[in-house]
Amino acid sequence: MDHLQSMRVFVKVADLGSFARAASAMDISNAVATRHVADLEGRLGTRLLNRTTRSLSLTESGQVYLERARQILDELEDVEQMVVARNHEPVGSLRIVAPVVFGLHNLAPVLQTYAERYPKVIPDVTLVDRQVDLVEEGFDVGVVIARQMRSASIVTRRLTTGCMTVCATPAYLERQGMPTRPEHLLEHPCLSLPAEYWGDERVFTGPDGEVRVRPTNVIVANNTEMLRQFALLGMGIAILPSYLIGRDMTRGKLVRLLGDYRLPQVEINIAYPSRRHLPAKVRTFIDHLVEHFSQTPNSLLGEQWIKDGEGRPANAPSSAIMPPEAFDGAEPLSRLLDSEIAPKLPAKPASRGRPAALTPI
Repeated sequence: MDHLQSMRVFVKVADLGSFARAASAMDISNAVATRHVADLEGRLGTRLLNRTTRSLSLTESGQVYLERARQILDELEDVEQMVVARNHEPVGSLRIVAPVVFGLHNLAPVLQTYAERYPKVIPDVTLVDRQVDLVEEGFDVGVVIARQMRSASIVTRRLTTGCMTVCATPAYLERQGMPTRPEHLLEHPCLSLPAEYWGDERVFTGPDGEVRVRPTNVIVANNTEMLRQFALLGMGIAILPSYLIGRDMTRGKLVRLLGDYRLPQVEINIAYPSRRHLPAKVRTFIDHLVEHFSQTPNSLLGEQWIKDGEGRPANAPSSAIMPPEAFDGAEPLSRLLDSEIAPKLPAKPASRGRPAALTPI
């Protein structure tokens, strides 16, 4: 008998707990369903199901085989869907959701090249800093920070990794002095995200191991671009994503602090509602997004820019350091507003309690 079909019948019988229900669901006779499982057991030389007149239960071997068979069948379906998707032209509206600042500084180049490759797809981008339900809100793809989507129907795939960087302006450091250990942050005014995003403490790893510090906040804001603006005004010390301040570092507008210490990295994932029957527009965009970030020089979202900027004069040509395609947010927000190109950000506030799936990074 067909080995793959026997595996499918066995999985369906195990899921439904009945030969009759499985046969009905697969539009085959009860006898054929029974024969498929018997053939599978004969091939394996072991019993997979305990049968009584009233119930079915998996044997230990059956449980092990079920898990692997389900995985194999899912992977086979993925491959088949991939081939089918690639043979159909991607068309229609593609609803994408991402955190505000990450979206502003990283998605435009990706969408430009994707639109050139698939002109019949219309990207519909929403930037928000709050918990998002992809299924309920009708999004095709989400860019999410860390593994905070816990629904079984949501699939996540790693996209890239970012680092958080402690920084301040040269003028501020001239006035207030330069901290050399995490504990010194207690003596400085800090510009921070709300506690619900990262907690009250900052956990550093350095030469002497782990150091925990609870900074003294003078300003709290739920948007890292706003915190960057405060930092550029010399109002205190900020901890910001490296991709946001890479150009500021190379131009000498901000100085990296506590270089011997590291904060936890931020994993950035793609999320989508399900891998089953994935439309061509979704699969091609996911593949394009992964390809873009795997080939972009700033694979660690600005960490290399910052390293390249260390020890360089503030007036060094940025083109020698920064790839031209990088979106760095170097211009002050006031200039963006004056140019009337500032995006209209959603008014809905970030959720309280558990850290949001889409954080203000």
